[in-house]
Amino acid sequence: MNQPPSAAPSRARRLAEMTSQEARESAEAGDIVLVPAGALEQHGPAMPLGTDTIRAEAVCEDLGRRRPGDVVIGPVLPVGVSPHHLAMAGTLTLTTSTFTALVREIALGLRRQGWRKILVVTGHGGNNAALTTVAQDLLAVDRDLEFAWSPLTSLAGDVVREAGVSEIHGHCGEAETSQMLHVAPELVREHLLEAGVTTMADLDPTSALARSFSQPTLTRPYDQLSSNGVLGDPRRATAELGERILARIIERLDAFVERWSRL
Repeated sequence: MNQPPSAAPSRARRLAEMTSQEARESAEAGDIVLVPAGALEQHGPAMPLGTDTIRAEAVCEDLGRRRPGDVVIGPVLPVGVSPHHLAMAGTLTLTTSTFTALVREIALGLRRQGWRKILVVTGHGGNNAALTTVAQDLLAVDRDLEFAWSPLTSLAGDVVREAGVSEIHGHCGEAETSQMLHVAPELVREHLLEAGVTTMADLDPTSALARSFSQPTLTRPYDQLSSNGVLGDPRRATAELGERILARIIERLDAFVERWSRL
């Protein structure tokens, strides 16, 4: 059962910090394993390369504190599928085949140790397609393994829209920067925040086609979308907006975990 905030532990349970016996007890209890997944990629002039991983870990930590009897945090995946950011310094990427193999092996490894329910929480949208592929492939391997994955910001789309973000927004924009200002403000170089592409009129014709959601999917490198790697205007970001976004994300993940843990 979900405990009131005053009774919640100060830190979520983490598989890496458990003994072998404690891990066995967690699996036997039917805990859901949360796997934070992110990326190591450019996040504009003002935010750290690990932004996506930091946000995913923060969400899993919060969810773990809220549901200490239902979930345990598994291994963190700090590098994701980021070829679209490679032109900008510091970016590392896994191929889709490597990333899917890694997630698949972790999921099957957890299953062999007795866990049956796994939820990957990804802070990086570039991981989404690969996670969908893993989920489909695992159905053919073990019908008793329940594998789920979730993005972050899109769970709070209503909060983001209400904030009046730019026409073009997303990577390093108002919503993502606000989340970082809430969970890790010391890592945001606020004096370096600058707007990137904010309207469709700012894009060249091919990039505008790539950003149109009513057309077939066209993939473009981020340096061709935005010279500074930013989509949106992070100068409008606030810690308060980040808190609201993350609260909605946690609310929806918490409701999912509560229902899933009872099945």
